[in-house]
Amino acid sequence: MLKTGTILADLYERITPEAKNREVIDLRIGLGYIGVRLDNDSTGIAAVLFDALPHGCTVVPAAGSFAGSPATDLLQYLVAGKNHLEIAMGMATANALIKPPPADAVDDREATTYLNLQKGVKVAMVGLFAPLVARIRATGAELTVIEKNSARMEIVGDTEKKDILKSCDVAIITATTLLNNTFEETINLLETPHAVAIMGPSTPLMPAIFRQTPVTHLGGAVVADSARVMQIISEGGGTPSLRPYLRFVNLMVR
Repeated sequence: MLKTGTILADLYERITPEAKNREVIDLRIGLGYIGVRLDNDSTGIAAVLFDALPHGCTVVPAAGSFAGSPATDLLQYLVAGKNHLEIAMGMATANALIKPPPADAVDDREATTYLNLQKGVKVAMVGLFAPLVARIRATGAELTVIEKNSARMEIVGDTEKKDILKSCDVAIITATTLLNNTFEETINLLETPHAVAIMGPSTPLMPAIFRQTPVTHLGGAVVADSARVMQIISEGGGTPSLRPYLRFVNLMVR
């Protein structure tokens, strides 16, 4: 059984040496994403969990002090963040620090093609990936979606959630579970799926931190145009607006 925060702690430990050599040039907190740009022009992003934002006019008390600071100042929020927004700030920093995978290690096929989906396969989707729903169901697989936001769809109860995860053959899990500290809880409910994919632009593309888990695939994004990505984040843009300036990649964990 994994303890809550295990993955973030491992990521923090592994990436801290690199953070000591880097400086934050820019931090943008938008309505959909956070962007962190470093002095080597590497940029990382992570999702903003809008419904979990702190209330009040001062969301980030230290605002105005991040540009020009050591990357370690932001990275420490991965393990010391007081709320989901601070954890996302740490994750965006980590994603900027993680070296992009070499081209020959990347599988850039559409995400569902490597999960061996076919008729009768039970798929549990944790967090609604709306564009994937029709594609998954077209394979004949039996898809069930577990979502926390009742505005997006009907929420399943805790007992049903446990049963869905326990019996699934494939699990597709949003990387935002790492930001709201539900990743380990979700993974602990799985039994013997043949594939587990962590997906979304927040995904830390570091297979090593997932090798002691059932995770088999990582689907994430590398920023290809830092200036455009930071501008779009500042203007409230989300994944559709960012997509042309990101490189989506899939990595095998094993």
